[in-house]
Amino acid sequence: MATAVSAAVSLPSSKSTSFSSRNSIISTDKINFNKVPLYYRNVSGASRLVSIRAQVTTEAPAKVEKISKKQEEGVIVNKFRPKEPYVGRCLLNTKITGDDAPGETWHMVFSTEGEVPYREGQSIGVIADGVDANGKPHKLRLYSIASSALGDFGDSKTVSLCVKRLVYTNDKGEEVKGVCSNFLCDLKPGAEVKITGPVGKEMLMPKDPNATVIMLATGTGIAPFRSFLWKMFFEKHEDYKFNGTAWLFLGVPTSSSLLYKEEFEKMKEKAPENFRLDFAVSREQTNEKGEKMYIQTRMAQYAEELWTLLQKDNTFIYMCGLKGMEQGIDEIMSSLAERDGIVWADYKKQLKKAEQWNVEVY
Repeated sequence: MATAVSAAVSLPSSKSTSFSSRNSIISTDKINFNKVPLYYRNVSGASRLVSIRAQVTTEAPAKVEKISKKQEEGVIVNKFRPKEPYVGRCLLNTKITGDDAPGETWHMVFSTEGEVPYREGQSIGVIADGVDANGKPHKLRLYSIASSALGDFGDSKTVSLCVKRLVYTNDKGEEVKGVCSNFLCDLKPGAEVKITGPVGKEMLMPKDPNATVIMLATGTGIAPFRSFLWKMFFEKHEDYKFNGTAWLFLGVPTSSSLLYKEEFEKMKEKAPENFRLDFAVSREQTNEKGEKMYIQTRMAQYAEELWTLLQKDNTFIYMCGLKGMEQGIDEIMSSLAERDGIVWADYKKQLKKAEQWNVEVY
């Protein structure tokens, strides 16, 4: 560390002369004299008393800029805002759940003409047409993007969403429809849609093409992982080739609710050494104890392997979907960590700080 010394020397005499001198071993623009102790000592010289005040400070260490492990370079956020949204058009809108599934989920593609530059793992906002009960424009709703940055058509001019139609019965027995989800699921090709964003950096992909990427999704929480997996296995990039392991756990209530199943199975055929796929169908599958097969139940079957992976610095966990999922996974990992003398809550904090534990739940 560098030290700067400032000395003021006063020579008391009838013809008092004062002067100051400063010697520095670092450049003056790096010297800080604020809030430092002052040290005094008296010295005798040439029959005169000389009082020297020395002010010493140590240069503060330069802040080390954090280097992200994610693909953050050039990421754009909030290019379009609610007052001035981008107006795209619906190109495609198709239901992707079976008729007997509990609820409808739709896959839709909107035109952007390259004006909404997003990355895998980001979200966009959608503002439904019409006004609310107070006569004001509807507030935007955020949706995770379900397509890679190239888009489903491969020309970087579209963005895709995976949306479940929200319909429920309130306390009065009345049917309530979610404004934005029903607006989106009812869109016809050619219809306009107001888009904001893109937003978010939490769910961006890792830079490391050799990473182990573990993805946990329930229902439409599959959206960001479809974008990851398309880039990993369906596309060719000059600056990116995935050589690691991608492991997807998808939890749904029925087999007719398995979203993008054929796509994922095709990826597994293409890259069996790099892609692992596990479904958890809660109303149709059980474990060896007869318990319903939720996503955490499926993960528990691989608990030892997952715990081993989580202790490596190139393993990244991504979680998207229902909030209860994280608690179930905490329960699995807590006992394994405790066995090894590790406090899981503290270890998870370290993973978060290292950008290896990434959660987007609702």
